Amino acid sequence: MGHVGESSRRGIASTARALLLLGAALSLIACNPLSGPGVPGARDTKLAAPLGAVEVGPLTDGSEQIGTGATRIALIVPLSQASGPSQVGASLRNAAKLAYAESGANDVTILVKDDHSTPAGAAQATQAALNEGAEIVIGPVFSGSVREAARVARDAGKPVIAFSTDASVGGHGVYLLSFQVESYVQRVVGYAAERGKKSVAVLAPEGDYGNVALAQFQQSAAEHDLRVLTIERYKPGALQPSVQRIAAASEQIDALFIPEQAEAMTAVSRELMAANIDTKRIQILGTGLWNDARVLKLPALQGAWFVAPENAGFNALAQRYRAKFNADPARIATLAYDAVSLAIALSRSQGSQRYSENVLTNPSGFNGADGVFRFKADGSNDRGLSVLEISGGAAKVLAPAPRSFTGNGA
Repeated sequence: MGHVGESSRRGIASTARALLLLGAALSLIACNPLSGPGVPGARDTKLAAPLGAVEVGPLTDGSEQIGTGATRIALIVPLSQASGPSQVGASLRNAAKLAYAESGANDVTILVKDDHSTPAGAAQATQAALNEGAEIVIGPVFSGSVREAARVARDAGKPVIAFSTDASVGGHGVYLLSFQVESYVQRVVGYAAERGKKSVAVLAPEGDYGNVALAQFQQSAAEHDLRVLTIERYKPGALQPSVQRIAAASEQIDALFIPEQAEAMTAVSRELMAANIDTKRIQILGTGLWNDARVLKLPALQGAWFVAPENAGFNALAQRYRAKFNADPARIATLAYDAVSLAIALSRSQGSQRYSENVLTNPSGFNGADGVFRFKADGSNDRGLSVLEISGGAAKVLAPAPRSFTGNGA
């Protein structure tokens, strides 16, 4: 597909859509993975009890119970799938165990339920957890499963903190803790504007991710008075004509936004070089999907900017995770860790209102393994994200992630 006209751009855009002061209780939980000796204001995060000592263990229905406290928290994760056990689900469960142990909690119970990687399984697991007294639901991961879990939870008047990147499943008591493309795009466009970029082209794949990224890009570009000169969409295997049209307009742009998956960027880099696009003069912009070794080594992307959470928190969590489970965690393990840490902290500090909308959407936000985050009433989130530059096959920080939020986050 070639150039997208003004009416089409409006159509695409129309489809888009500092720490919370919880008092001493929150400051004492291990929600910050960098807590420990030598970190100002932090506590030593040595486990309050051996990890296995806090678990009731697997139950007869395949679920699992962590702890025996009065406040009950559901964790709905894909522990199994049609082909067998799920490593992602196991990482999320183990991260929840780590969060529980590091919090020193003895007043909560985490009800771990397998959604079997299906929407029907998510509905059944959520209902089972609610029947057992869960006050809040954490998970699931997949959008269809989130929809079904949310339907059941809403009927019971209970909130959900889910991990899907599909913004359409958020809202009405469902809060998404995932890494969302909208946040990536807002941050990189804002940074490009701050650095004096004025005229931008877009090279975006056809498909859901490209649609969402493009809609947010157009909105953010308008907010920062960036001129969007041309938009090129392409189907898999049909990249070359779009890149050539970008090359023809390259003298009129100073930035090029490419919201593409990591595995597809080798072909994109090759076509940019073949079309003689001057990537030293034209600033290449991407999203958090580029935080991948395959992308960092590509010749045409040296000097490119992208946005991602800073890695220090995940790296610290991964080290502790390996020590306890003798395995590497999935990258999204931080989501379960942060959600469980938050639920435990709120259970201790906020009384009967602990999981109310007013508490969960506090505009000052919360601190987690991946930095600060806050939930919006529409279910989406804001995150503190860093701007990184690809240089010498590695990513270096150009602008660190903010440590607190300004504004009300509406």
